[in-house]
Amino acid sequence: MIKHECGVFGIYDHDDAARLAYFGLYAQQHRGQESAGIVTFDGKAVHEHRGMGLVPDVFSEADLQCLVGRHAVGHVRYSTTGSSSSGNAQPFLANYKGRAIALAHNGNLVNAAQLREDLENEGAIFSTSNDTEVFMHLLVRALRHNDLPGAVKEACYRVQGAYCLLVMADGVMVAVRDPHGFHPLAFGRMNGSPVFASETCAFDLLEAEFVRTVEPGEVVVVEGNSVRSERLIGPMPEKPAQCIFELIYFARPDSYVFDEQVYQCRKKMGWNLAMESAPDVDFVMPFPDSGIYPALGFAQRSGLPYEHAMIRNHYVGRTFIQPSQSMRSFGVRVKINPVREMIEGKRICIIDDSIVRGTTMMTRVKKLRELGAKEVHIRISSPPVMSPCYYGIDFSSRGELIAAQHSLEEIKRKLDVDSLHYLSIEGLMGSVSKPQHYCMACFTGEYPVPCEECGDKFKLEGSCGSR
Repeated sequence: MIKHECGVFGIYDHDDAARLAYFGLYAQQHRGQESAGIVTFDGKAVHEHRGMGLVPDVFSEADLQCLVGRHAVGHVRYSTTGSSSSGNAQPFLANYKGRAIALAHNGNLVNAAQLREDLENEGAIFSTSNDTEVFMHLLVRALRHNDLPGAVKEACYRVQGAYCLLVMADGVMVAVRDPHGFHPLAFGRMNGSPVFASETCAFDLLEAEFVRTVEPGEVVVVEGNSVRSERLIGPMPEKPAQCIFELIYFARPDSYVFDEQVYQCRKKMGWNLAMESAPDVDFVMPFPDSGIYPALGFAQRSGLPYEHAMIRNHYVGRTFIQPSQSMRSFGVRVKINPVREMIEGKRICIIDDSIVRGTTMMTRVKKLRELGAKEVHIRISSPPVMSPCYYGIDFSSRGELIAAQHSLEEIKRKLDVDSLHYLSIEGLMGSVSKPQHYCMACFTGEYPVPCEECGDKFKLEGSCGSR
């Protein structure tokens, strides 16, 4: 499974800020299941609670009662292969000359290692392996001669890469999206109170109004009764480079992301996939849940029956008690299990959103073969993943990406399938309204922001984990 990004939420000037932040994070739990945290401000002091695990496990009713204040920022995080500890949970909180500063970050800074080295040479001391702490050091230094919005802009001028930020200090909240707009950030209102979230599904749960997307390179400053828009320092890119995998996989299908309705985009991907390659089979089936929406579009365009021959157990968490070694592939079967009568003797077309390493797909195809499937065909609603991501997505190093190491025919043989087709770049771009505004680096290897210090592995853990 591809690891998700992080999710942020902020609300300004509301009686029940902490509780609303809790539900805002709960709605975005899919973006991070490793840790969660909320920081509130009551006009005099900040209050924080962070911990490892899912949102309802981290926060009790007593915890929320202690998070007093009318302003709140929150964060859910998904670490990858790096360290997983409460010290890396966000929002990150620091104190500078009596001022408490809270920072929540979604993304990865590609020059974090060099910035950290420079800061350490100047005497800075770090307590985490997180690139968000690098940003906090830059922010504190900029506060020596700036107000909070000015300091945020000066710090952003020095960093490179992907970042959506919520910064809160002294009753001021600042929301920022990097100049390329890699990751989404939405602005809304709830009974007049400004709210921010990575995805609009958070607004839906709270019955808040979605006002607009925070634009790439925009700085939204909320202070008192004022909400104003400013711009980051320096030249802006000619066009955005928004993460296309938000629409393929990460975002919830009921969200608006990059001014696109995610559900409709995924259906269109499946529709275009069927136009490119629809096999002669008995039915189409998704691998739940990520394949459901492109499978709907695929079935509608191809005219093939749509079935759910694989059933997902939605009550399985990330960890569970392991059975004896004799129970083979338990981790796969506990999460998804076939309807046996639907498979034996059938010609099946599987629809999924992506193949990264290929190990999960191999296991599932093997199970279908064992259950007597006559033919197994695979259709993928994205192009082959050829390159790692340096902007906050947990894609493997190039050496672990199956499409980077093997030809289409070799992948077909490794998976033991009768046919395999990936959606073309043209088909993918035909599924969105502004195709020129998306980052396609994981498919093309063409990076909008160069990362000389990255190579195949990050030297410093990103805000959503290390590579």
